[in-house]
Amino acid sequence: MRIDLSDRVAIVTGAGGGLGAAHAIALGRRGARVVVADMNAEAAAAVSDQIVAAGGEALACGVSVTDQAGVQAMCDEVMARWGRIDILINNAGVLRDRTFAKMDLDDFRLVLDVHLMGSVNCTKAVWEIMRAQNYGRIVFTTSSSGLYGSFGQANYSAAKMGLVGLMQTLALEGERYGIRVNCLAPSAATGMTNDLYSPELLAGLDASLVSPAVVVLASDQAPNRAVLLAGAGSFEQAHVTMTRGVFLDAGDATAEALLDRLDEVAHREGESIPARGEEQHRYEMGVRAAQRVDA
Repeated sequence: MRIDLSDRVAIVTGAGGGLGAAHAIALGRRGARVVVADMNAEAAAAVSDQIVAAGGEALACGVSVTDQAGVQAMCDEVMARWGRIDILINNAGVLRDRTFAKMDLDDFRLVLDVHLMGSVNCTKAVWEIMRAQNYGRIVFTTSSSGLYGSFGQANYSAAKMGLVGLMQTLALEGERYGIRVNCLAPSAATGMTNDLYSPELLAGLDASLVSPAVVVLASDQAPNRAVLLAGAGSFEQAHVTMTRGVFLDAGDATAEALLDRLDEVAHREGESIPARGEEQHRYEMGVRAAQRVDA
């Protein structure tokens, strides 16, 4: 089944280069009218021109995702021009890597402001539009650094895992309105990563190899609440799971008893993926009730 986005309007942030540019171009090739958003207006215009030269429609917007009023003005302009916003790819980002002991808290806040609050600003600006039209596709750019940790990236990791939590709740809130919300964890050679990897590794991490995942997450057939990983032509999925754990009765529920059984708590056989946060306490109360019946 070919993915056709010819009736869709997409906003891609941080689209003046790297992954954002690759995503914008890929969406344009599928027929989407693309808003190329970047704080570097000249870079945004160059990518927009490239999409138009290939026969597509595009609009360049010089805006920082940290500028809530600027983001809102961009969305107002898009609505005035095309009358709808169907797809939002939250891609804009920045790095301020340093070990936590040496990290300035201003750099910590900056990374949170761009990655997490920048995504919030853009999503808030399109949310009511998508609800009213009963259709929306939102992608947050998370990272394996957030999912699994990365030395020297405490600020980046915190922001990226925060986006997973944001996705989990917005996917639930938007589902009844036809809004599907997902995360993408990319591996790609970009200006942000060139200093992190060897030239040999970067050679296989072309940004365009990630963009098929964005096209899927922007499509009518997109999943909901998925965390896709993509890089070098390989695609995976990450899950936040819950183990079956152990039950300690009131008389045995001591810290020492728990310490002795931590390996059992962590055992992954029979683990589940909760559909909602409240499934934790429902599961725990169910285990408690079952133990009382057995007793």
